[in-house]
Amino acid sequence: MAKWTPKHEAPEPLEGPVVATITGGTILWFVLFLVQLPFYGWFDDRDLTWWVWTCLAGAGLGLIGIWYVRGRDAALKRHAAAQEAGAAAQGADAAAQGAGAAAQGADAAAQGAGAAEAPEPRAPETHPGA
Repeated sequence: MAKWTPKHEAPEPLEGPVVATITGGTILWFVLFLVQLPFYGWFDDRDLTWWVWTCLAGAGLGLIGIWYVRGRDAALKRHAAAQEAGAAAQGADAAAQGAGAAAQGADAAAQGAGAAEAPEPRAPETHPGA
């Protein structure tokens, strides 16, 4: 059975204009339905009315598909925006912390400039597990 095991990973799925593709297919099915409708008698005489109803079913299912892919596309965009906002917030927090540390350093330098003695050395921090 190992003979049929794939030796490489599957490629990433292609993302394209999914909404436009589904909308185009739905319009095509509906146009085919409208084109066949005047010939309904001909299809009925030959017991081929399923051709007409298949086109109508394709258009109806296409409407469901449009609803689905529009929701999927909106969810993907919301997810990407949330990730981008999270990354921007983390960057802003880091910048704020850096600015706060720089401001504290400037305050300490200003205070130290007036004092003649050096600041007291701090004891190293110990951790309970050390």
